[in-house]
Amino acid sequence: MATYDRDRHPQQVQVHTIHQRHDQFPGDRSGYMTTQQGPSKSKVLAVMALLPVGGALLGLAGITLAGTMIGLAVATPLFVIFSPIIVPAVLTIGLAVAGFLTSGTFGLTGLSSLSFLVNSLRQVTGTVPEQVDSAKRRLQDLVEYTGQKTKDVGQTIQDKAHETGPEGQAHVGGQVHGGAKEGRGAKA
Repeated sequence: MATYDRDRHPQQVQVHTIHQRHDQFPGDRSGYMTTQQGPSKSKVLAVMALLPVGGALLGLAGITLAGTMIGLAVATPLFVIFSPIIVPAVLTIGLAVAGFLTSGTFGLTGLSSLSFLVNSLRQVTGTVPEQVDSAKRRLQDLVEYTGQKTKDVGQTIQDKAHETGPEGQAHVGGQVHGGAKEGRGAKA
């Protein structure tokens, strides 16, 4: 794709490239050779310091690989001869280690669960007295409100009883309304 664009507009690419050179370095017409700089001194020193270290580590890796291969070549016949003893021993040791690790994991899980439960209970018991006090205050307010409402209703009933009078007649504006006498008086 890039070759297609370059072949299609060769003058435009060339002019654009020359234009970039003059914008970057207006006094220098020799090209990019003067703009290239080498690595900094710190990078050169870092490479010079790390090259021997890396080489030494690579050499030690090679020596370790060779020693491992020699040890495996020597030990392989012993593994074949003693495999009826080594395999069950390795399995037994492996299962014992797995059992100890599992036991430890279950123990840690149990302890963390108990710790979580104790912390939860501490938080709940810390807020329970506050909730009980709040419930007591609301209940007292409700009892006071109910008592006041009862007194108000009782007073209203008593006021209506006084308005009605002893014979069941209501006295409104000095006139007697309702009751048994008014009904009888209308017939007479």
